[in-house]
Amino acid sequence: MSPRDIQVADSSSPLHRAIGFWSGVGIVVGTTIGSGIFRVPADLARYIGDPRIILSLWVGFGLVSLCGALTLAELACLLPRTGGVYVYLRAAYGDAAAFVFGWLYLLITVPSAMGALAVFFAEMLAHVCGLDAAQAPGIAIATILVLMAANIRGIQPGLFIQNTFALAKVGVLAALIVTVFTLGHGDFGHLTTVASPAPTLAGLAAAVYLVMWSNSGWQSLSMVAGEMAHPTRRMTRTLVTGILTIISLYVGANLAYCYVLPVEAIQAEPLVASKVMTLTLGQSGRMAIEFGVLASVFGALNGVMLARSRVAYALACDGLSFAIFARCHSRWATPHVAIAAQGAMATLLVLMLRQFTALTRYFATVEYLALAFAIAAVFILRRTMADAPRPYRTFGYPWVPLVFVTAAIAGVVAITVSAVLEGAFAPLIGLGITALGFPIYLLWRGSRIS
Repeated sequence: MSPRDIQVADSSSPLHRAIGFWSGVGIVVGTTIGSGIFRVPADLARYIGDPRIILSLWVGFGLVSLCGALTLAELACLLPRTGGVYVYLRAAYGDAAAFVFGWLYLLITVPSAMGALAVFFAEMLAHVCGLDAAQAPGIAIATILVLMAANIRGIQPGLFIQNTFALAKVGVLAALIVTVFTLGHGDFGHLTTVASPAPTLAGLAAAVYLVMWSNSGWQSLSMVAGEMAHPTRRMTRTLVTGILTIISLYVGANLAYCYVLPVEAIQAEPLVASKVMTLTLGQSGRMAIEFGVLASVFGALNGVMLARSRVAYALACDGLSFAIFARCHSRWATPHVAIAAQGAMATLLVLMLRQFTALTRYFATVEYLALAFAIAAVFILRRTMADAPRPYRTFGYPWVPLVFVTAAIAGVVAITVSAVLEGAFAPLIGLGITALGFPIYLLWRGSRIS
């Protein structure tokens, strides 16, 4: 595989370059901000009773994400092709690594992420509207089918949903921050109040996982690089704008939580934002934030369906999956088979499983490890594609990509070791299943050659 092969494949793509700057920002922000900023703070407070450490984690991993985004921008400008992370893995490490990543995305990580978001959205909607909890699976499936149909109908309907709900979640979080600091009653002294438990290595590792998970998703923009208008000019600005928006909202929201509530109170609140807005504006504030959470999760689900289904499409275009997934709708110019297949698998998971959190944890570390290798691809491609035009070169190279790779790998190792020490082997099992992908690739290649 040569750089020319990649460029030719992209130039003949039937997908439309319809994603502009603001739509790109909507994908970055809307796919990254889901339920994490609303649900994670209570768990963080239970693992680490020091608000200063918690805020440092949000700031630190926000900056780590910025380092990753600055590097990803070079790769996306170098190879502005649909598939993103998958494309960079293939260009740097070959078909085997790309095959393993692509098949995990196709069969497990994307369907389980979609199923988890859909179920959480359905349970939250049932709670807010006073519906029977038994209706949640039906609501989840209906949500998946509606978004699947919208994204198959064309990229414009998908982008309209994405932009609308990204704007809604940004508005809700910004309103929460402004309202708390203008109308709320709090105390910045809460930031220096430390509660039990005292920070431990296991607790810190668990906290790192939660913050990493909440910051995951910005890489989705690279997966639709083949549908961006002028990606070589806009990719860097779009990624940086999106990441800085996320950092500002995450840090601002956590400051607002700590301003209103001491860390002991945060530990007891499964939805901290709801409690904070209830104390600030009463029941109207609670309802507003709950609808904001619904909008946030709905938008994140749409973002996953819109962007990450492109990996299955790219995998098939390169002959590393079944050719049917490479089909593009003749009228709507969307990878409709790939979208429908992953939507169908997510629907099946909703029917079969309930504990999506456990399922996603099997592969959260794997996905971050793959992202670390994808970012590290910049070092390899600087040598193997030295003469290729680079409209953008990573700011602060080589230190900026090195910061991301080091932090990501350290986080994955810490999460895995702490899980094993606690008797939880999900990360190791996920890594083991990933490793099995390499002999499966040899079988796949052998069957294609014979």
